[in-house]
This record gives sequence, structure tokens and C-alpha cells, in this order.
Amino acid sequence: MTKETVPHIVSSEHLASEQGWQMSELEYGMVMAYNAFNRWMVRCMTAVGYSDFNGLDILVLHNVNHRGREKRLVDVAFMLNVEDSHTINYSLKKLMKADLISSEKRGKEMFYRTTDQGEDVCAKYREIREKCLVESANATDRNFAEISKSATVLRSMSGLYDQAARAAASI
Repeated sequence: MTKETVPHIVSSEHLASEQGWQMSELEYGMVMAYNAFNRWMVRCMTAVGYSDFNGLDILVLHNVNHRGREKRLVDVAFMLNVEDSHTINYSLKKLMKADLISSEKRGKEMFYRTTDQGEDVCAKYREIREKCLVESANATDRNFAEISKSATVLRSMSGLYDQAARAAASI
């Protein structure tokens, strides 16, 4: 098979034009990575002892715990790039019910922070992450500088997709 006849690994061949097949290739990679990442988060959290949380709940917990600073719902939604704040609110309520985060009302705003139990869960998650994910990545001679560069590219691509979403909404 020559280089020209090798099919591209794309998410949807019918969307992959000659000038845009790379975007479909990236989209397929993102879909695969997202689903694997989501499965990983849920299974890691289950290993910590919490099996009732979905990927968004887990992301919200770690974001609230991030840097040890309390956060508002809008802060969490902004950092996770989630447009529907109702889903973040639902996750916050689930996490409060599990006593992993607490809230404090100040004026009209609600501020969230991890409880001691929530911090402990995040620390145990990190231990499992180090053992199961980071050690495995190190054993495969991964180029961590390349991983960091990929993260930069993905953040940049999120901006392109957000702008395209705004443009599509105006059509």
C-alpha cells in the first residue's frame, strides 16, 4: 500500500474533506481519549471506594480541591469549560451529599471547598493514579515533553471549537 492509498483514521469519513481530514482524525483521537479518560476516572474513583460518581462529578471534585481555594459554581464551570452550569450544580450537590465538599453562602454567592474527607479522597485518587497510570507511562518511555505539548495543542483546539460553535449558532 502506498502512502497515498493508506486510509486516514477519521471519526466520520463523510465529514473528512481533502483539506480537513486532519480535523476528523483529531476528533476521533479526542473521542477515544475522552472515553478512555472517563472510564479511567470512574474506575480510579471506585478503587478509592466511591462508585456512585460519573466523570463530571470527579472532575468537579478535583477542581474544587485544586490549589486548596474555595470556588463558586461559575468558577468550576469556567475552568472545566462546561456551558450548562446545571450539570455542575448537580455534581456539587452529589459531592456535598457524600460529604466530600461543603458550601458556604456569602451574600448571593455560594462558595465550595473540599472537606477533610474530600481532601483524603483526592489524595488516595492521586496514589492510585501514580501507581496505575504514571508508573505505566514511565515504563513505556513516554516523552513527557511531547505529552505537555499535546495538552497545549488540545487547549488551543478547544478555542477553535468554541469559536466554531459560536459561528454555527449564528447561522
